[in-house]
Amino acid sequence: MLIKCLRRGLALLAAMIAGSAMAKGPGGTGGVGLGGIGGSRSGGSKVPAPPSKHTKGHWLGGFTLTEYSPAPESWFGGRLVRAPGLSGRFPIDWLYSATGISMQGEGVQPDGRLVHIDSFGSAGWVTAAGKPTSASNDFAAGAPYWRDGDFWRDSSGAVTFPLRKGGWSAGRGRRYVPMVGASFAPGPSLPLSYYRSIAVDPRVIPLGTRVYIPAYRHDGYGGWFLAQDTGGAIDGRHIDVYRSPPANPADTGAHLTRERVFVELH
Repeated sequence: MLIKCLRRGLALLAAMIAGSAMAKGPGGTGGVGLGGIGGSRSGGSKVPAPPSKHTKGHWLGGFTLTEYSPAPESWFGGRLVRAPGLSGRFPIDWLYSATGISMQGEGVQPDGRLVHIDSFGSAGWVTAAGKPTSASNDFAAGAPYWRDGDFWRDSSGAVTFPLRKGGWSAGRGRRYVPMVGASFAPGPSLPLSYYRSIAVDPRVIPLGTRVYIPAYRHDGYGGWFLAQDTGGAIDGRHIDVYRSPPANPADTGAHLTRERVFVELH
């Protein structure tokens, strides 16, 4: 799925403030959605109408639509470790793996509280084999598996980590690779709302823009979203819909291609 790390800046803050009325719709950040495309989530509020011929804006085609959500802590079984910036201990793979907070940008604890990445500095990614890989060249060296630190190498140099129940994820660790400069923080990284916020490429859709997605027209909010987020994997005509965490890790959400969307003009 999709990279969501360190998405801040004054321009983004201004966009969020401009669109805060929509961003803090029913439920606000951490609100509950039903998952998938379709099904009412509006809680009985009036559903906005689709764009009319008088609505200022333009239609764009050829979009890929995907979905992302905070990573649930309960899915991870790594040894509990301290996380810089947070109190308590947390599964190491929830913090640093490519299926955890490191990739999603945010994680959700069993009690519903959110935490997010505060900084990873220049720390990149490594593959399961322990080789450096980067989003800058579409991970040509292999799929990301772990942040470049806070893991162990087994006898072959591959990534492994200790499990909470004992043992190792992929062979006994022989050498520990430290992480330098990583930090987390409580709360959300951005005031996003499930099924109302999207991540976009700002070169295609400016932050703070309202976007109508017909594929979500029956979602209870009329298919309208606010462009509030970005991500390293969101390039060109790609929109990532912020959703509530699914019931299990196998549910990666919708993946639609060649979709048309309406981009409203300010």
